[in-house]
Amino acid sequence: MPKRKRTTETTTTATTSNAPSLLPQKKHYRQRAHANPFSDHALVYPSSPDSIDWSSHYPAFVNQKPSFADIGCGFGGLLIALAPQFPDTLMIGLEIRVQVTQYVQDRITALRATTDDYQNVSVIRANAMKFLPNFFHKASLTALFFLFPDPHFKIRKHKARIISPTLLAEYAYVLAPGGIVYTITDVEDLAQWMRTHLDAHPLFQFVEEQELRKEGKGPILDAVYGSTEEGKKVERNAGEKWLACFRRIQVDRINVINDV
Repeated sequence: MPKRKRTTETTTTATTSNAPSLLPQKKHYRQRAHANPFSDHALVYPSSPDSIDWSSHYPAFVNQKPSFADIGCGFGGLLIALAPQFPDTLMIGLEIRVQVTQYVQDRITALRATTDDYQNVSVIRANAMKFLPNFFHKASLTALFFLFPDPHFKIRKHKARIISPTLLAEYAYVLAPGGIVYTITDVEDLAQWMRTHLDAHPLFQFVEEQELRKEGKGPILDAVYGSTEEGKKVERNAGEKWLACFRRIQVDRINVINDV
């Protein structure tokens, strides 16, 4: 039996309710789940944080810089969830994948066109494992987010994990004392890896979830748990999530004077 041809009906009486949404659709932004951070990506980095024109990212704000950074922001779920709750806090997402970055940019543009919110969020295509201090001044951030990062299961790939002794030194540099590193994953091995490395670093101190909630960071924690695509997928599959948060602490230098 021959296949029947589909017939498409066109209507000239389209209403606002059935008109296409301004929001972009992910199906038009196909991209691999992960990217190799060691590949020679065609990326342009600022020579220093002073060379960045943040007003191009946040036209509604004058002489302000981001204080929240979502490293590997994916489709921007965390940024979009937090933006209306912290309208005076500038947030930036760093994402290495071309199409995913474009999706987040288009999503923010569409949201700004329909509401006064979301003026405080933006995204940059960047490899956060390279030149992070080129984007942020010392002690300029109050929150760093690492949500469901690539686990790099193979041992020989562990060097590509976003939490490592070398990278933690850079995170400690850009994070202000008292700032929080938020990590979450559904991979237990990766959770242990991140916790072990952060515990071992002298400038980070583990902080309990309940303590952060008492400090008023409950909305942030709720978004960390459930605002991202990965987090929602874990919930649909009834999976487990491991959260670990660390505070950037101040360590006073000790000057040692040698007797001659």
